[in-house]
Amino acid sequence: MTENGSIQASVLGLGAMGGALAEALVRAGHGTTVWNRTPGWADALAAHGATEAASARDAVRAGRLVIVCLLDHASVREVLDPLALDLAGRALVNVTTTTPEQSRELAEWAAAAGATYLDGGILAVPHMIGKPGSSILYSGSGEVFREYRTVLDLWGTGTYFGEDAGLASLYDLALLASMYVMFAGFLHGAAMVAPSGMTARAFAGMAAPWLSAMTSGLEGFAAVVDGGDYTVAGQQSLEFSDLGDILAASAEQGVGTEVVDAVQQLIRRQIDAGHGKEGFARIIESLR
Repeated sequence: MTENGSIQASVLGLGAMGGALAEALVRAGHGTTVWNRTPGWADALAAHGATEAASARDAVRAGRLVIVCLLDHASVREVLDPLALDLAGRALVNVTTTTPEQSRELAEWAAAAGATYLDGGILAVPHMIGKPGSSILYSGSGEVFREYRTVLDLWGTGTYFGEDAGLASLYDLALLASMYVMFAGFLHGAAMVAPSGMTARAFAGMAAPWLSAMTSGLEGFAAVVDGGDYTVAGQQSLEFSDLGDILAASAEQGVGTEVVDAVQQLIRRQIDAGHGKEGFARIIESLR
């Protein structure tokens, strides 16, 4: 980092997210070298001051901070494996979506190459980068997180979870699991009401405030789960939570029941085991 706080950073991968990360660096006045496997993707960034590298090796050699945002773990290894010697002494920040074990494997690989490794899970879509609401989870090298904190915070609020490189990925994917199941539930509901003539947009107008209000129940579920007592008063019982009517109505509307079936199976497993009077939160025991 220079006296004025600027750094020389290299960004490998200029898809929608990688491009947004690089753009934030350029806007902040950091020397930014970019590379993408498909030619032409760096043109807009270059017009605003970024330097386009002819190869991934050239990009890595241009900066001490190397940021990787590619399609998946396989593409990260494909790009970085030939560059192990060039990464020695550099800080490697990987924000590609990977599994926890893949993140840990890459951290070990980076250490063997002489690089310090920080893994990141981005909780934002590209247009949110650098704006309120964008947050990024990090784990791995605390040294990298501390040294480049002001740079990382250009993208969103950063939270560091420790030296285990797999934790950021774990927490990121757990949050995404919650999101995708919620989205699937909304789309199931939209499919149910469609035969009545209600548009998905109209249904969204009903669903958004309802789902938002229901998130207030998450802390209650969490308290029950952490306490380990599913008989605490005030809970909705598993028997009352049976989804048979939803399944029947879905079938009557000609809608596939896969989404609701999955939840019903978790409920029935606990009821069949004799826990029907206990709270809905107990379905976590069906998942464990």
